[in-house]
Amino acid sequence: MNGIAKMTIRKNGDAGKTSLGDRPRFRTYNHWLQEKFGERVYKVIVDAGFTCPNRDGTVAVGGCAYCNNNSFRPPSAIKTDPIRDQVREGIEYIRKRFDAQKFIIYFQPFSNTYADTGYLRQLYTDAIDHPEVVGLAIGTRPDCVDEEKIAMIDEIARQTFVSLEFGVESIYDDTLRRVNRGHDYNAFLRAIDMTRGRSIHIGVHLILGFPWETREQWLAMADEMSRVGVDALKIHHLHIVRGTALAAEYSRQPFRVLGYEEYLDLLCEFVERLDSNIVIERMFGEAPFGLLVAPTWRRTKNDLVLDIKRIFEERDVRQGSKRKWGRAGKGA
Repeated sequence: MNGIAKMTIRKNGDAGKTSLGDRPRFRTYNHWLQEKFGERVYKVIVDAGFTCPNRDGTVAVGGCAYCNNNSFRPPSAIKTDPIRDQVREGIEYIRKRFDAQKFIIYFQPFSNTYADTGYLRQLYTDAIDHPEVVGLAIGTRPDCVDEEKIAMIDEIARQTFVSLEFGVESIYDDTLRRVNRGHDYNAFLRAIDMTRGRSIHIGVHLILGFPWETREQWLAMADEMSRVGVDALKIHHLHIVRGTALAAEYSRQPFRVLGYEEYLDLLCEFVERLDSNIVIERMFGEAPFGLLVAPTWRRTKNDLVLDIKRIFEERDVRQGSKRKWGRAGKGA
């Protein structure tokens, strides 16, 4: 193996899973995938060479103030090989290492619907043209989809599993302006209206901890995601990484970031207010130590998983126990 796919693994394990007997405290992604596919599923990251409209000048330049793609994408996942080759090499490596049998191909870096529909169709079709691929995960922005693209993705989703992951990050327009997103929250509401009711699994990324937002604003995002009826959620705490505009701002004038116990406490209430039907794919952000500026919690990923388990059990936290809203178009 030439090592190209060595670091493209996303093993959907029990990170954050907690239970009391056989009653899960929240709906974990791993458990949901095992129910759906009958066994553990692994993700292979592919890089189709996309950019974003707030990088290339279409709506802005410089990208999101917090974004350094290398903070969540290992160097060996940065490729220019054809998608079919990336898929084959990634699967071969992971199969040998973990005896894996089923895979989801994850179009992760930048905005993976930011091209014309015909080109996207070919990329996605190439990605699933492997007998062990059971689905796609497509990371994008809500302003990078339209009716034509959604209809095309839905065609594929009627044949195989497709998760369309929207980077929402915040529901507050002031925040979206301050971090140079280049779109407002209504862009997401329009995108989800186009997507809801189809065969597409709708995922959302949120960031908790922007210093100008309040705790109640963060908790209200759980209510809002429950109200609009998303299928899956990735929760990230704000972490500042080198090479970003936010890191430059922090170095000039440090601002408050979430403390470790503070974040665990916030997670408890956030999950309790989140619709129990929503699959939680992650509960915290990650960045390589060499890129991380703040917060410096000095905790490993395993520490976080165990501490989430501990505090959820101590407080008897259960997803949806304090839910306020019904799901849009799906009843209360």
